[in-house]
Amino acid sequence: MGTSYHLGAKSGQTDAFDCSSFVQYLYGLYGIDLPRNSRQQANVGITVPKSEIRKGDLLFFKRNDTGDNIGHVGIYAGNNQILHTWGPGGVRYDNIEQGWLKEGFVVAKRVLPEY
Repeated sequence: MGTSYHLGAKSGQTDAFDCSSFVQYLYGLYGIDLPRNSRQQANVGITVPKSEIRKGDLLFFKRNDTGDNIGHVGIYAGNNQILHTWGPGGVRYDNIEQGWLKEGFVVAKRVLPEY
C-alpha cells in the first residue's frame, strides 16, 4: 500500500507502478501472465456483468483523457472497493461507486481460474 504511482512504470519495477504494471505484477506473482497495458489486458478473460463481479476480477475504466477508450485497470476487492494505483497516494483502495470510477466504468473481466 502506498507504493508510488508513475505513468509508464516498467514491467517488473516495484518501487513505483502505473495501473497496468501493478495488475500485471500482482497476477504474475501467481503465475498469470497479462499483457502490459490496460487496453490489452481488457482483451483477456471472460466478460462478467458488473452485478456479478467478485474478488479478483479486473475492472476497466475510461478516463477524461482517454475518451471512450480504456485507460485504467484495477482489481476488485469486494464491498465496492478496488485495489489500484492512481495519482497521489499510489497503491490504495477506492470505492468504485464514487467519482470518476463510477462514471468511467467500462467492463469487468474474470481472468482467475474458478475456485
